[in-house]
Amino acid sequence: MLVVATGVFEILHPGHIRYLERSRELGDRLVVIVARDKTAQKRKRRPVIDEKQRLHMVASLKPVDEAVLGDPEDFFATIKRIAPDILSIGPDQDFDEEELSGQFDERGIGAKIVRIGDYWDSGLHSTKIIVDLIKKQ
Repeated sequence: MLVVATGVFEILHPGHIRYLERSRELGDRLVVIVARDKTAQKRKRRPVIDEKQRLHMVASLKPVDEAVLGDPEDFFATIKRIAPDILSIGPDQDFDEEELSGQFDERGIGAKIVRIGDYWDSGLHSTKIIVDLIKKQ
């Protein structure tokens, strides 16, 4: 089974590793779509680390079989091209599974959507937590 995971991966942290490990456990191969700078800026904020460097970091991680940059205009285009069996989404990613499933149906994407249930109970498991902690220093 081919699994796709997505994210910005601005500051790699334990939550990212857990998400990718859990995603990899869902299938035989894990492809990670790294959000483009333009996409990240629309959804969250302007990345400090550029997309090519983020792609390189993610591609070097043990659970990842392949990492690719997402389509700069259409989130679904890259997923459709890869044609995964499963799309995994992290516990803090703001996707609505029903809405996402409807978008998949409209675009002829047959992937099952699986939300990874947890990162860590405590600790530095999100970029926001890490950035807020740095700001307090």
